[in-house]
Amino acid sequence: MINQLKIQVKIYLRYFNDFFNGDYFRFARKAVEPKQFDFSHSFSQKIMPSETYENKVFNLALAAQRINNYTILPNQLFSFWKIVGNPNRDFKKGRTLINGKLTEENGGGLCQVSGIIYQIALQVGLEIKERYNHSVDIYTEETRFAPLGTDATVVYGYKDLRFKNNFDFPIRFNLQIVDNLIFAEIQSTQPIHKKQLLFELNEAKDVKTVIVNDENQQLLNKSVYKKT
Repeated sequence: MINQLKIQVKIYLRYFNDFFNGDYFRFARKAVEPKQFDFSHSFSQKIMPSETYENKVFNLALAAQRINNYTILPNQLFSFWKIVGNPNRDFKKGRTLINGKLTEENGGGLCQVSGIIYQIALQVGLEIKERYNHSVDIYTEETRFAPLGTDATVVYGYKDLRFKNNFDFPIRFNLQIVDNLIFAEIQSTQPIHKKQLLFELNEAKDVKTVIVNDENQQLLNKSVYKKT
């Protein structure tokens, strides 16, 4: 009960902050007019096996369905939670990482959706407004489904994935779950250059630091992870 109250307080604070800084009026809305999207870039990731695999696939598919309904116009903002909604409604329990520990929560596994979208956003040069990496790297190179440094953890009420469409034309995402794969496509009405991502990994005793640059050596992010 107390935890739910804290979440509601966080949501109200976000609402007022978004309203007064003008972001509230810039969030993407459901598409109402069909547009011709002739250009695209495609990505895919494996959905790794787990004890809650079926629930995770359900959660990924539901989030994908909701995201696919949106077109992001020039200067509009994408907000993961504003589109996907409260994970305690409609979503199933799945594995999730909270405060560095694996547990089961409603909406578990949704970070793979936010992560693949974030990776796309990096590669096409969208303007990132909010993103958080996971606090702990729980994967090995054999079990990792995305490059370290391209993850985007999302926690309802606390941590969102947000970016701006800084192009002068509309974009949208098309996400599909097929067998053990998640396919993600960014579609646009004009061509978008897909950049190469360059990764620099630095390891200390207890942490890993990943620096991600684009092909022009422009810094895109710096992520710090605790070692397991």
